[in-house]
Amino acid sequence: MTRTTRPLLAGLALAALVAATPALAAESSTWTVGVSGGTLGFGPELAYRFGPHLGVRANAGLFSYGTHDTYDSIAYNVDLKLNSIGGLLDWYPFGGGFRLSAGARLNNNEVRLAGTPATAVQIGPTTYTPAQVGTLTGTITGQDLAPTLTLGYGGQLAKGFTMGVEVGAMLQGSPKLQNLQASGLLAQNPSLQTDLKAEALAIENDASQFKIWPVLQLHVLYRF
Repeated sequence: MTRTTRPLLAGLALAALVAATPALAAESSTWTVGVSGGTLGFGPELAYRFGPHLGVRANAGLFSYGTHDTYDSIAYNVDLKLNSIGGLLDWYPFGGGFRLSAGARLNNNEVRLAGTPATAVQIGPTTYTPAQVGTLTGTITGQDLAPTLTLGYGGQLAKGFTMGVEVGAMLQGSPKLQNLQASGLLAQNPSLQTDLKAEALAIENDASQFKIWPVLQLHVLYRF
């Protein structure tokens, strides 16, 4: 799935929910508690709606996923760790279930990399053997505080329960690679250290496409 098609599919999902649930109607002055899950991870959510047009929410997201990827011709094991908590101010312009939300998240999301070349690899302008490099490790992170903007729809699903969906973006800035290190025979070699800085910049360039993290979350909550 490309970055171009993700927002389109998210918008279609939101439109489908709205069209399929015309009877959903949000009540005012209520607490709701439950869970949310999606591209921010999975975790608890607590919300309060002050009246027809204003509410607040707080939620957390946790998730881990392992895969493989290649950066600058070197294969890495990639371990994605989603870990964030955030708050949102919700505005309901029509007094119903449709909302516009703005807030921020404490962003502890990270990607841990570990690559052990099996053949000679080029790092910067230099070619190194597997024994010279050993295992390359590093951690990609975004900015600690990430503004978040979303739009969503929610309302009564069954007696006492609500369901909602939201789409938007978390602005986490250009990801940075922290402490790219080698464990091989030349781990402390000044030339390799210089080449590792060039490798880190190449990885950061590949990761720059994620400076805007897409948000697509589903919510199932119980209303008090």
